[in-house]
Amino acid sequence: MKILVVDDEQLVRWFLDRALKKSGHEVITASNISEAYEKLTREKIDILFMDLRMPDGSGRDLIDKIANLTMKPEVVVCSAFITSELEQEFRSNGISILKKPFTLDELNRVVQQCIDG
Repeated sequence: MKILVVDDEQLVRWFLDRALKKSGHEVITASNISEAYEKLTREKIDILFMDLRMPDGSGRDLIDKIANLTMKPEVVVCSAFITSELEQEFRSNGISILKKPFTLDELNRVVQQCIDG
């Protein structure tokens, strides 16, 4: 699987990069929404891990932008700021949730759910 990790925190990008590569996935990273969207339009991404709060906008902005892409990745919102209302909204739209802080087991479970469709 080719996974794009989008988070403005370098430590989070590094951790997800290492953990996902160790599980055999190809990982690319982006530190903001603009950079992420550019990569999504140039490359086939299977899974998108993204934070909600970014310096150049909200992760919801990126979700809206990828709705227009021909090849849409599975989306996993990875954030500490997920209310029960947001969680319900995301899940009803087929978006997975990974609440920060999370364990490696939780990360692997979400990835497997994305792979299984």
